[in-house]
Amino acid sequence: MFATERRQAILVRTRAAGRVDVLTLAAEFEVTPETIRRDLTALERRRLVRRTHGGAVPVERLDVEPRLADREAQNVPEKERIARAAVAEVPVEGAVLLDAGTTTGALARLLPAGRELTVVNNGLPAAVLLAERPEVTLHVLGGRARGRTQATVDQWAEQALAEIFVDVAFIGANGVSVERGLTTPDRAEAAVKRAMMTAARRTVVLADHTKFAADTFARFGDLADVDVLISDAALDPGLAAEVSGAGPRVVRA
Repeated sequence: MFATERRQAILVRTRAAGRVDVLTLAAEFEVTPETIRRDLTALERRRLVRRTHGGAVPVERLDVEPRLADREAQNVPEKERIARAAVAEVPVEGAVLLDAGTTTGALARLLPAGRELTVVNNGLPAAVLLAERPEVTLHVLGGRARGRTQATVDQWAEQALAEIFVDVAFIGANGVSVERGLTTPDRAEAAVKRAMMTAARRTVVLADHTKFAADTFARFGDLADVDVLISDAALDPGLAAEVSGAGPRVVRA
């Protein structure tokens, strides 16, 4: 295989998986790790991937945001494991914030039965689900509903968040990195996420491994602001250690 063919194949794998590592690619293509590192460097110079600790992630437009239906079909087993691990952070009783998103939506489905919880939510699909739970006191944040993510945003949502205080906020993120913290493609959603973190005693971020070292357009928090960050087992241990060093306890589910 020529170098150009191998690099194209690496790019396809990176975009499909969300992340690749040097040693796995070296074994797959039967070349040395140094060859793969040169390939990744060449792709990075073309602004097609971004090098990370031990591998690379795809570089897409920072303001591109996939639709909810597309995200629901991605990394489903990983999101389920993250949600199950997040159940351990749900109080026996009290108030929690649930951010809009597919991983937080998985947590909404797994909230333990019988716990008398006050849940404040800005994700419409989760709100429909939780409205049927008699033991849950549900508050749905108002505001503009974004069709792409089915999240409520803007001043109404932010104003309501400024007037409450909860035990735990469960927040989703499109990008997580030591250098730039927590990011998401839309500024309005970033503002709501920021307000949620301010309104909570503790912040738990739920993000699968493809979100790491993949910065997006709008920044909404520092890793130092996060108490627990839950990802899946595919998260590179070295990268997990770097993130942990910036503040949060990292769980690889």
